[in-house]
Formats: sequence, structure tokens, C-alpha cells
Amino acid sequence: MVLEGLGDSLRSTLKKIANARAIDATLVKEIVRDIQRALLQADVNVKLALQLTKRIEERALTEKPPAGMASREHVVRIVYEELVNVLGKPRDLPLKHQTIMMVGLYGQGKTTTCGKLAKHFQKKGLRVGLVAADVHRPAAYEQLKTLAEQVGCHFHGEPSAYKGQSATDAQVAGRVAAGIVARAIAALKPKTDVIIVDTAGRDKLEAGLIEEMKEIFAAAKPDEKFLVMDAQVGQQAGPQAQAFHDAVQVTGVIITKLDGTAKGGGALSAVSVTKAPVMFIGVGEKVDDFEKFDPARFISRLLGMGDIQTLLEKAQEVVGDEEKAEATAKNIMSGRFTLLDMRDQMEMLSGMGPLSKVLDMIPGMGRAKIPKAQMEETQKKLEKFKIIMSSMTREEMEEPGVIKASRIKRISLGSGVDPHEVKELLKYYETSRKTMKGLASNKKMQRRLMKQFEGAEGLEGIR
Repeated sequence: MVLEGLGDSLRSTLKKIANARAIDATLVKEIVRDIQRALLQADVNVKLALQLTKRIEERALTEKPPAGMASREHVVRIVYEELVNVLGKPRDLPLKHQTIMMVGLYGQGKTTTCGKLAKHFQKKGLRVGLVAADVHRPAAYEQLKTLAEQVGCHFHGEPSAYKGQSATDAQVAGRVAAGIVARAIAALKPKTDVIIVDTAGRDKLEAGLIEEMKEIFAAAKPDEKFLVMDAQVGQQAGPQAQAFHDAVQVTGVIITKLDGTAKGGGALSAVSVTKAPVMFIGVGEKVDDFEKFDPARFISRLLGMGDIQTLLEKAQEVVGDEEKAEATAKNIMSGRFTLLDMRDQMEMLSGMGPLSKVLDMIPGMGRAKIPKAQMEETQKKLEKFKIIMSSMTREEMEEPGVIKASRIKRISLGSGVDPHEVKELLKYYETSRKTMKGLASNKKMQRRLMKQFEGAEGLEGIR
């Protein structure tokens, strides 16, 4: 899970509020200290963490709950709202003809992010071109070319320009890179909607890098300038963001490797320096491990409230139809549950990424502590179950109760598995059916989910 350490700490704080007999000044000060400690451990800027917790304390001690809301729920709402405010307002990236310039230091995941961003636009039906403008790192050209081939988009690079460019001669390197960009834009503009320019980095901020960025900026005339930042950058996030912002006027931030670190608060809070919003987050190594960033949804998942809206969007990408996506996602919580339903849900879930990430989006499931090995084993079993179901008849899929000994033997032969594995599938189905039936009879859970399906920001998940 993204920022697991911070999420665990914040959820413990919410639990402390929920279990409190009364909300008083002593409890408020205690939870404020807990939140402050959690933020600092996640590398959130010290000044920002203090400002945030001060606002939480002031509001919790002075604001009266709205009519019909308990004091405990009101304090949790305040924590949620203030955490969302720290991350700024969401901004949609327009789907139009545009040029995007990517900037950042070495090792931040800039080149990989170019491929992920290209895939994002392609899913929206736009034609994309990638430009290799890093003339320092020998592997940059090949890496970006490979990503373009993997994604299936246009690519422009000039291999001869990537030989012998010294980072110390910033003026020469800047002119070479700017020339590549100018020729790339002329070549790609007629056949693409979006051009993404990958630029060089350095091990640390230095004048040469900034001068090179300015040269490329002048040649590209980009509509968007995205700062790519590793989640582990920590307290250096602010100064880095400021330097790049001064050079090219950053319009958005992309945080990479947010799945592999307990920290990441430094990079997330860098938006307060540039005033540019976090646009996307990288949550894995594959080109599809890339999410549009929405502060309200992000905090909702972090606090274990789920994120039904993102779940629906991912389902829609898999099934390609909005109504079917919503119906499929709702069926996960349905009481009427056949093997056909289970197979459809397995196929949808497989296309949405690792099971652990999907569970994070379901209200309440983000709090579940399931060991990684167990999660991987479950995913393997689900794949085998799909193979077994491919050997079943329509009748068996719709009415699993008809599957007895003779049918089990036929299904096991047809799918190439042992009979006990067919029985294991049926047992798994029966357990799932009972679970779904329990969820369907839980009126409180139904109300929460329907609120989120209707577009709520996740606050119902705290009641």
C-alpha cells in the first residue's frame, strides 16, 4: 500500500477518536501529537506539519459539529479535510494538442514516467510521441525507444547526438538537446496529439542543469512542465521543486515509486513550494502502474475509507463500458452471486492490477493486514480457478449446486487439474457467496457504498 507507515499511524489515530467516550481538550491534544509524529516520520516538511496540526487542533476545539453529526465524526472529518487541503486542489490534464516537458534529477524515474504518461493519453484516445532529449545518460535513448515500442507510440531520437556529451559543457549540451527537440516537434506535430519530451538530469542540482533546461524550454515552448520526483527524496523536495520552478515554471508534479516507501510525505508536500498540483503518482514498475492524483481520493484510501470512484474508473478501462463497469463493481457487493459472476469479477480484477491495490479501494478493506505472500498465493489460485471454470458448462456456472462427483471428475480432466482443486474452487465460491450475502444484508455498508457511487468523496466511510 502507498505510504503504509503513515496510513497505519493515521488509522490508529482515527480509531482512538472513534473509541473515545468524549471529545475533550486532552484527547484533541493527544491526537494532534500523534498526527504530527506520523507526518514527520513520513518526511512531511516540519513547518507544514506544524501548521497542519495547529489548524486541526484549533478547529477541533472551537468548531461545533453540524446538526445530526456526533463530535467524534466531526473531529475525524476535520482531520480528513485538513489532510486533503495540504495536498492542494486537484487539476485535470486537458485532453488536447499539447507539448509536455519532463524535468527532474537523475534516478527519479523520469524516463519510465514518460512511457506511463504516454500510455495514459493513449487510453484516452490520443496519439502520442516521445522525444529523447537526454544527451548525457548513454542508456536514455534506448530506454525511451523501448518504452515507445512497448506502449505503441511515436518516437524521435538522434543516436549520434548521445555520444560524448559532457555534463560539464552545459552550453554545448543544451544546444544539442534543444536542436533535437526542435526537429522532433517539427517531425511529430503533424501525426500526434501529445508530444512528451524527456530531458537530462544530474546527481544534484547545479547551474549547468538549469541552463540546459532553459535551452530545451525555449525550443519546446511546452504547454506543461512536469517535475518528476522520487517519493524518497525527503526534505530536499522543497529546494528541488523551487529550483526547477524558477527555471521553467513547473505546472505539475509527478511522484514516482510511491508504492515502495514508508515515506513520501516530503515529495507530496513539495506542492506547497511550487503551488503546482501533484498530477499523477507512480505506484509500481509497469506502465499501467500510474494513477491520476486526486487529494480527496488519496486521503480516503490512506485513512482506510476506500476509493470507489477510482475502482469504477479502473473497471471501466478494463471492460470498456461505463454502465457495465458500474454494474460489475456493484456486483462485487451483490447478494446474488453465481460462478459466472465470480468469473467476470476475477477477469475484471486481473485487469485492474494486483489484488492488494484493488482491496485498498474498497471501504474497510484498506485496513486489512494481509501478508504479501498470502496475497500472491491467492492471486495464483484465482488464475487457476479461471482455467477450471473454462471447462464447466453454462448450467454448472449458473447453478453450481449441480456439480457432484461425476461432474467434478469431468471438469478436472478437462482443465488438467486434480479433482481436489475443483473442490477447492467450489469451496472458495461458497465462502465468497456467503461473504457477498453478508455484505448485501449490511444496510450500513450499502448506504456508504451508494453514497460513494453517487460521487461522495469518501467521508461516508468514516461513519
